[in-house]
Amino acid sequence: MKNKDKRPFSKDILIIHDIDAECNRLITNIREGVLHKLNRLGGVIGISGGIDSSVSMALAAKALGTENVLGIMLPEQDSSSESALFAQKLADRFDVKAITENITEALEGLGCYQRRDEAVRTVFPEYDPLHYKMKIGIRSSGLYTNLPPLFSVTIVDSKGKEQSKHVPAPELRQIEAASNFKQRCRMSMLYYHAERLHYAVIGTPNKHEVEQGFFVKHGDGGADVMPIAHLYKTQVYQLAHYLGIPEEIIDRTPTSDTYSAEQTQEEFFFQLPFQQMDLLWYAFKNKYDPQEVASVMERTADEINKVFAGFERKIKTTEYLRMTPLTN
Repeated sequence: MKNKDKRPFSKDILIIHDIDAECNRLITNIREGVLHKLNRLGGVIGISGGIDSSVSMALAAKALGTENVLGIMLPEQDSSSESALFAQKLADRFDVKAITENITEALEGLGCYQRRDEAVRTVFPEYDPLHYKMKIGIRSSGLYTNLPPLFSVTIVDSKGKEQSKHVPAPELRQIEAASNFKQRCRMSMLYYHAERLHYAVIGTPNKHEVEQGFFVKHGDGGADVMPIAHLYKTQVYQLAHYLGIPEEIIDRTPTSDTYSAEQTQEEFFFQLPFQQMDLLWYAFKNKYDPQEVASVMERTADEINKVFAGFERKIKTTEYLRMTPLTN
């Protein structure tokens, strides 16, 4: 039976109409959560110059006071130099103290780069990190099929020439496992400073990252408070404009900033521009009729059904990331 209370699906369905009230609600929740439920004195947050960490930091600063928030930049040898510039500009805009903790040496000690490069060379024997950059990604050609996503590894030489090949599952798992040292090392550093200051760790994942599994367990998925975990990406941008996030950050293309070659989040995981993905994810989660969605999105119902099937597959394959430890 059709839900009479459900709004007709439209491209405007995710607009936050009372953004002042939403921001005040989030600020109140952060303050209540950190100061009273967690009994901490402030918040520590990793800032990368991305939109999610920027909005999370702005909300934390308003909730806890700028003097009670510490922003930490956590670069490593593959990080974009722009990330630090944007992160510092963000901290300056909101008068939050920011420090830098370079984690390259820690990652070298863990064998992060060596383990990753070993797997890449099984696909491209000529790969040398001194002469090539690399990344992995999902082929978007499979989006409107019922097939699982196919991952490829890409290497880029000094002249910008790219080569891409399908990466076998064992090598893909090794690349991902080695790269996940980065997020786990960053979280360890955030908790060091949080425990040193008796602060809480403020997490930055948005709704898609949490529900679709675009995070590292015990890495960027680990935090004490996640203020924007209920927000779609387009809603995060709405808050960014309202909060006065620097325009350079708002205009920046969302990236994973994990591999040495430039890569968007769309290419790495989501397969869709976030403006489209938000609407389709909302339709999927709220059980809209695929034909209604197709009409609005200018797609066929069959294509919408296949996208929904892909969403379902992501939920199932990443469910273990959201699970608490199994106990007897």
